[in-house]
Amino acid sequence: MPWGEMSTVSLRREFVMLAVQEGSNIRELCRRYGIQPRIGYKWLERYRSEGEAGLLDRSRRPSQSPGRTTAEIEARVIALRGRHPSWGGRKLSRRLRDQGFEAVPSPSTITAILHRHGLIDPEASARSVPLQRFEHDRPNALWQMDFKGHFATDAGRCHPLTVLDDHSRFALTVSACSDEQLGTVQNELKRVFRRYGLPERMLMDNGPPWGSPWNTGEVRSWTMFEAWLLRLGVGVSHGRPHHPQTQGKDERFHRTLKAEVIGRGAWRDAEQCGRAFEVWRHVYNAERPHEALQLATPASRYRPSRRTFPEHPAPIDYGPGAIVRKVQDQGRISFQNHTFTVSKAFIGQPVALRPTAIDGRYDVIYCLEKVAELDLCEAP
Repeated sequence: MPWGEMSTVSLRREFVMLAVQEGSNIRELCRRYGIQPRIGYKWLERYRSEGEAGLLDRSRRPSQSPGRTTAEIEARVIALRGRHPSWGGRKLSRRLRDQGFEAVPSPSTITAILHRHGLIDPEASARSVPLQRFEHDRPNALWQMDFKGHFATDAGRCHPLTVLDDHSRFALTVSACSDEQLGTVQNELKRVFRRYGLPERMLMDNGPPWGSPWNTGEVRSWTMFEAWLLRLGVGVSHGRPHHPQTQGKDERFHRTLKAEVIGRGAWRDAEQCGRAFEVWRHVYNAERPHEALQLATPASRYRPSRRTFPEHPAPIDYGPGAIVRKVQDQGRISFQNHTFTVSKAFIGQPVALRPTAIDGRYDVIYCLEKVAELDLCEAP
């Protein structure tokens, strides 16, 4: 589809910031964003020659003076803080420099300006302690996904679904869902996969629809959602039960989402929430300096995956000589006159049996993932 009417400049900004990354495939990006290559190259050229101002429609392009007096910069700081009340001195200073302003005050000076105008809560400032977290070394190695707790709207409830790239903190989606059902999540992820490609692995908690609360023992209980991801070639991981810190980046992202969007007003319906989420997502990705990224933006570190979403996945092929069984009703397979339970999630799908180093034991493989283990010596 062509550029949407809403957040057009934000879409252009996201497109060009991904296009300028080393090794990017411009024509593939144009396909994913639904625009003609000539349009993509036009905005890329304007961005390279004029910066973000070149992404505005010509009729609305603002004129800027290269010089700014201290009073004007202070007014700019206050205005920018008004648009982003949770941003501190470092973020505001970096954003002003990114916008091309000269003589930008240091973060400490900007912080003093905020204090002088009563724009900083001393208690909140004292509680702000930067955290250091592990991150994967490349984009799309791991995506974190979760629902932020639902909140009320005039028309019902909104269930924000978020997906975050572990390496870059790039927000791939902030979707205003009406429920937390399997079909809803799949539809949202298909949209994300078509634009950004497939990750190597996804990390989720153990709640439905992607996890199973019974995954606390040695026997793995698979869900239909996990089977769908494995079929696409996406590995699945889950955080430890009752340990939300496993998904620390997404948890922190949720706090920022609440502070900067959800908690700032009443909401009419999920559609209104969705428009606000999308506008904010572009700010978060392309404008908001990120403390954990040395004040770079997530978009500056993210690159779309080269693995495209397969609309019609090819048949599963385990190679010549593989021991293949089709999962039957109740999630069972037959092997050497015995019946074994694998998982109902794979009903109707082929799995491969591969012998292990222990005599009589076999790994059960679905696509590229081990999903069960069977032992002929303990077979009924």
